[in-house]
Amino acid sequence: MHLEHVNLVVTDIDAMLKFYRAAFPHWRIRDQGRGEWYGKPCNWLHFGDDYHYLVLSDHGEGSNRDLTGHSVGLAHFAYVTSNLAAVIKRLEQAGFSIDSPGAEEPFRKNAYFLDPAGFEVEFVEYLSDIPAERNLNRAKLEEVL
Repeated sequence: MHLEHVNLVVTDIDAMLKFYRAAFPHWRIRDQGRGEWYGKPCNWLHFGDDYHYLVLSDHGEGSNRDLTGHSVGLAHFAYVTSNLAAVIKRLEQAGFSIDSPGAEEPFRKNAYFLDPAGFEVEFVEYLSDIPAERNLNRAKLEEVL
């Protein structure tokens, strides 16, 4: 079992594509069209590869939840990369900056970006292929030592 897609309701599909094209240069628009969501017309598209994609629908209103607050909702989602530095470079060249650097961990590096709709996206590079090490955080590591 694996996650196939995430459906993000946004106000500006083109701005979202700029961000996600920089992060995933091998992805493509798989499908697109027009529809209706509970009485409101919308454009939508599927952006991804053959196995995973994001649905972007442009019928959003208002702003995303305050990520510094405690409201119920999506906090962030993450993608694993084999080259975090390259992802950061592509996003920065496209005009996006790191929103929050990840904590210093011995077996992974990560960085958080905000996409144009205000969703926080984590990119993580693991420095070990041993699951027990990959999943350790600094506090747990100090307990073990």
